Amino acid sequence: MITARDIYSARILIVDDQAANITLLEQTLHGAGYSAVTSTQTPREVADLHGRNRYDLILLDLQMPGLSGFQVMDELKRLEAGGYLPVLVLTAQPEHKLRALQAGARDFVSKPFDLAEVLMRVFNMLEVRLLHLEAKRLHAQVLAEQNVSERLLLNVPPRAIAQNLPGRAEITADSCPKVLAETYPEVTVLFADIVDFARFSDGLGAEALVGVLNDLFGRFDRCAEARGLEKIKTSGDSYMAAAGLPVPAADHPVRAAHLALDLMEVMEQFNRQSLYKLKLRIGLNTGAVVAGIVGRRKFVYDLWGEVVHTASRMESSGLPGRIQVTDATRERLGEPFLFEERGPVKVAGREAMHTWFLHSRQG
Repeated sequence: MITARDIYSARILIVDDQAANITLLEQTLHGAGYSAVTSTQTPREVADLHGRNRYDLILLDLQMPGLSGFQVMDELKRLEAGGYLPVLVLTAQPEHKLRALQAGARDFVSKPFDLAEVLMRVFNMLEVRLLHLEAKRLHAQVLAEQNVSERLLLNVPPRAIAQNLPGRAEITADSCPKVLAETYPEVTVLFADIVDFARFSDGLGAEALVGVLNDLFGRFDRCAEARGLEKIKTSGDSYMAAAGLPVPAADHPVRAAHLALDLMEVMEQFNRQSLYKLKLRIGLNTGAVVAGIVGRRKFVYDLWGEVVHTASRMESSGLPGRIQVTDATRERLGEPFLFEERGPVKVAGREAMHTWFLHSRQG
């Protein structure tokens, strides 16, 4: 907010080859309360003085020997990248007024001076000038905040985790922690994959391909949020989420099971609308994981541990259109759900595991 104190503290330069005019203007401005008034009778000094001092207002005589006021304005334009010349011209020639405005001056005062008019125009011009500078400052601040936000949005950590990061204004490659991790003893991890998506995508252009994934994963995100799961990441055509972190939840297996069934329903709805015939394969597992943030320039919130590995294998060893779960998850799920026993399943890198298909909700 610009105040009268800001205006009367503004930097003013008077440029006139006549010492009497400079004395009259200096006395008038000082008498009105302006505290930072300087002057020169040498027009060739103006550009250099302004480059060093960045005046808020320049009272500029147009008719001076050696270098006219118009030529001075041409030199000032090279210093003002934004094109704003804080110039109030002083002239006794009526025909010069329009030309001066066309050359970039903001206003004019006629000679001989009406001092009341001089003070009014000086005050008005300074108010506009300072508002212009404040708007530029705020715009630059908004852009800086936007740049920080965009960097953070490349990988947004969960809110509970983000609160432990350094303040936004201090986020740099050197200030961010390399690792911020925590162990969670009870979490249910979900992996979902679009079956044969690579073959499906062969017939799509790049824009259509991204459009399909964006549409589907956007729907998945809304379901995950509604069920209280944390989306961890997407990788190609795969989607990963977890229940029970970063804020622990006693009903995490139930939340994850509901989400798995929701995603199957979403895929069916998407197929009806798009006339595609895509299928999901989903895997669930429950147990302890390590979760946290790694990286310095892009924050990546991820999970590690055998439970995560097994959940991924539940997805990859499952069947299209089915939700495969481990004994650990099945044991924690009760009456609301119906299961179909699959039995022992060979899982890559491990011995055969006893698994189940989550079929539906009861009722």
